[in-house]
Amino acid sequence: MGTITERIDAITSLPEEYRNTIIPVPKSVKIELTGKCNFSCTFCARSKQLRNQDHMDKALFKRLAMELRAAGVEELGLFYLGESFLVPWLAEAVSFAKNAVGFPYVFLTTNGMTAAPSKVKQVMAAGLDSLKFSFNYADAAQFCDITQTPEAGFKVMIDNIREAYRIREDNSFECGLYASYIEYTGDQGKKMENAVGLIRPYVDEVYALPLYNQGSLVAEDALDKGWTPSAGNRGRVGALREPLPCWAVFTEGHITWDGKLSACCFDHNDTFTMADLTKTPFMEGWNSEKFQALRLSHLKKDIIGTPCEKCLVG
Repeated sequence: MGTITERIDAITSLPEEYRNTIIPVPKSVKIELTGKCNFSCTFCARSKQLRNQDHMDKALFKRLAMELRAAGVEELGLFYLGESFLVPWLAEAVSFAKNAVGFPYVFLTTNGMTAAPSKVKQVMAAGLDSLKFSFNYADAAQFCDITQTPEAGFKVMIDNIREAYRIREDNSFECGLYASYIEYTGDQGKKMENAVGLIRPYVDEVYALPLYNQGSLVAEDALDKGWTPSAGNRGRVGALREPLPCWAVFTEGHITWDGKLSACCFDHNDTFTMADLTKTPFMEGWNSEKFQALRLSHLKKDIIGTPCEKCLVG
């Protein structure tokens, strides 16, 4: 699997061995190095400050990374809901995961604004396998409106993507460069296709994502802008999955900056906490009674009364 979409589709396809309540170790886990972000995007519930947001303790990260690899996790994402380029020791985290612990695949997603060339060079030199940019704005004015930051940042973001490509090529780093964009709905989708043309020459692959409702936390904001959000997490456009059972409950782990194991890609308020990994081993939390009960509800396609109800039912 050489492309990012092949890897994504392998996770979201929900293989048969994961269609149970007690399941094997996930192939992929994301660790949130920070809950903080420099943007306050209106489509992202992180901006609502529904939980504490800080950097992960470095010692906790190292312990978790070693535990995950020992359990058999193959792909480690050094992000979750925050912007990891805000973390001063990001390159050290990449090197530790890749070189000291031995993860076959270490990946990272960024909003691009804080991915300054000097920082990008550091993480690539440390062994990063994949760097993806979330490119979700049709122009500078919309960038300002959505991120709640100055319009000038739109050009900085594009320049950083171009520089990442130059750095990789000049130094022969073996790091995939990718971009995703929210397709939105209506005219916005067409505008985004045009905007993506600005960065397409500098990345290996670009793919679209639906506008998620993020546990219904941003559904109202999206509707106010004339956009219709998608229920659940159906993966990427072009390989959309059925909303139930939701793959995120079965095939990918999500760990918050303070060590909580979450069952959701969009746990902005700790609603989906399945275990406290500062006290509980990962695999014990992965197959905890709480997690098993939630998986059973998904397998039965009856999530009424679970934390997933608002996301999928409204």
